[in-house]
Amino acid sequence: MNNQKNLKIKAARTLAGLTQADLAKAVGVSRQTIIAVESGKYNPTINLCIDICKALDKTLDQLFWE
Repeated sequence: MNNQKNLKIKAARTLAGLTQADLAKAVGVSRQTIIAVESGKYNPTINLCIDICKALDKTLDQLFWE
């Protein structure tokens, strides 16, 4: 996961008006997991990627793939 993707997730979350805690609750993970995903320290499973996309009303292409 590169830095550009991290920024896409953070930007989409911010535009959706969600905090890291809000997104974490929506997808069933800890806030620390969302922090790690956004900072590039954790490579999420495909299921978590899908859940994040659903919560942010985005596609996998928009958030995770080049």
